[in-house]
Amino acid sequence: MSRRVALLVNPTAGKGKGARAGVVASRRLRDLGQRVDVLVGTDAVDAARLGHRALDGGADALAVVGGDGMVHLALQILRNSPQTPACSVPLGIIPSGSGNDFARAVGLEPHDALAAADVVAAGSVRHVDLGRVDGQWFGGVLSSGFDSRVNERANRMRWPRGHSRYNVAMLAELRVFRPLPFTLELDGVRTQTEAMLVAVGNGPSYGGGMRICPSATLSGGQFSVTILHAIGTAEFLRLFPRVYRGAHVTHPAVAVHKATTVRLESPQAVAYADGERVGSLPVIAGCTAAIQPVLVPASRADA
Repeated sequence: MSRRVALLVNPTAGKGKGARAGVVASRRLRDLGQRVDVLVGTDAVDAARLGHRALDGGADALAVVGGDGMVHLALQILRNSPQTPACSVPLGIIPSGSGNDFARAVGLEPHDALAAADVVAAGSVRHVDLGRVDGQWFGGVLSSGFDSRVNERANRMRWPRGHSRYNVAMLAELRVFRPLPFTLELDGVRTQTEAMLVAVGNGPSYGGGMRICPSATLSGGQFSVTILHAIGTAEFLRLFPRVYRGAHVTHPAVAVHKATTVRLESPQAVAYADGERVGSLPVIAGCTAAIQPVLVPASRADA
């Protein structure tokens, strides 16, 4: 079936891989009979303007070429469009960024533009949960504590570029970081603790495969909340490699909870969602079940 696909490209994603992936994907989609409008914004504001214009013009799908930041931007476009109040327009992803965590969560292989374009053209849909915090929708992880401090530091750095910048920022932050006082409310149940970080997962991973909330599934209408309580630097370094397998959750300093609404408060912390800055705490995040259609491999589609 021929459909009109708005293809929103981040040309700088993945050190320029986004631009190349956009060319590959647009050609593939046209070869498969799709009508493709390629959109390249000068910045996030311009990209959002182009995305809204495409929806106003009757696009049948909005596909993004890039990483988690582009997915985050697309969610704001889709969920805030007056032309699609029921959000009938699905999100497609051509994953070509540094992290691609949301794409992995819905079964897409990063940096395979041909396969991702095939998924967009096939049209199989899964309705996924989304989180909402301070007016922003997010599909992956809302983080606060050590990880958000690393993001803050990395965003101030000009070298190195790409994913290695976050590794350098993490090592620098480890030298000065101390556990933070948190007040948490999980579905109204209030607790106080000192913690290294609190991660509120709609999806399981962030940072390019760190499975910080391994039990999060994009379904079920609840977040998976991971709390890493206060530990020393040496123990943190021993624990850190386990996060890529999700094996950190067995450590005695880690607690995992389920909740639909999460309130985070700390006088010294900021929050990031999908790697994008939300702002200083306190914040309240809520999970909405099965709200967003996403184009996925047939094996991952709704029954």
